[in-house]
Amino acid sequence: MKETKLKKRAEAIKEEVSEIIRAKLKDPRVGFTTVTAVKTSSDLHYATVFISILGDESEQAATMETLKNAAGFIRTELGGRIRLRHVPELRFVQDKGMEHHAQIDALIKKIHEEEPGGGQEH
Repeated sequence: MKETKLKKRAEAIKEEVSEIIRAKLKDPRVGFTTVTAVKTSSDLHYATVFISILGDESEQAATMETLKNAAGFIRTELGGRIRLRHVPELRFVQDKGMEHHAQIDALIKKIHEEEPGGGQEH
């Protein structure tokens, strides 16, 4: 399948999975999540869904476990929303990129505060 077609399908899967998690998944263990990306296999049989989760470690772990357990339900819902010959098997992976970015920003801010003159340029 052409790369552009794969990207379009991955984007459609991303949008629909995001909506399914937001609107259909009523489990209280699912915290505030964002689907950041979807990567599909070339034959569209598998889709890796990258999820960013707000909250502490235990909340993030509970959300990931719940999403992994709900993968079949989400896949079934996805099959009813998009037209594919084969609905991909979903695999959820936590995307810690946003968390990593926040840590780097905090470190940079701390370094600037510790500089002589309070980080003010002369």
